[in-house]
Amino acid sequence: MSYSVIYKDIGQKDYKETWDYQTGIFNRLLDCKKEGIITSDTQESIHPGTLIFVEHPHVYTLGKSGSENNLLVDFIQLKAKEASFYRIDRGGDITYHGPGQIVGYPIFDLEVIKIGLKEYIYRLEEAIIKTVNEFGLKASRLRGGTGVWLDPETAGKARKICAIGVKASRYVTMHGFAFNVNTELSYFNYINPCGFTDKGVTSLEKELGVRQDLESVKNKVKGNLQEVFDLNWIKE
Repeated sequence: MSYSVIYKDIGQKDYKETWDYQTGIFNRLLDCKKEGIITSDTQESIHPGTLIFVEHPHVYTLGKSGSENNLLVDFIQLKAKEASFYRIDRGGDITYHGPGQIVGYPIFDLEVIKIGLKEYIYRLEEAIIKTVNEFGLKASRLRGGTGVWLDPETAGKARKICAIGVKASRYVTMHGFAFNVNTELSYFNYINPCGFTDKGVTSLEKELGVRQDLESVKNKVKGNLQEVFDLNWIKE
């Protein structure tokens, strides 16, 4: 049974503005659940899910269980690098968002999709793995960690290409994934990405040696998300 989803590519947008935007959608979906509106994905009254694609200006975000010690610069240095910092309500530790990175925020009702949070994260990873593999690279998971990696179990070579951090309430999700396509990787030098001190970060551009067409990559990610979640795109 397909899950109905509105797709929105909002281009380049400030992190806090986007956070507020997705929080509004998230809260409306929760309100619908509380009112008993969502009972079946086949009913016309269902409030659909939303998938947001966005690029952010330089920003570091720290999950609720993360440590500020993993931010390796002070706020004066952040300002000099034209970067901002937010402690937010997702899981996971610290990560970076910036231009050339596809950030995806799925606001889905897992109760309608009939999967749990662990399976949800697995499917997000699967969509990105499929996308990376389409470029002739071998992406996979890291045991004991989230996200998508290259050479995850090889000491000194493990490098993350996509970070994942989510929040869920009443089976409704928000936040999501950050997929490095043409990302300026030097910004990861100022943090311990996702709390790791012994693993690297990479991008499609770095691995392939050539800048990628971001819109083409977005279409691949969107198609793979549609496949792994059995999504039905609808107009707002």
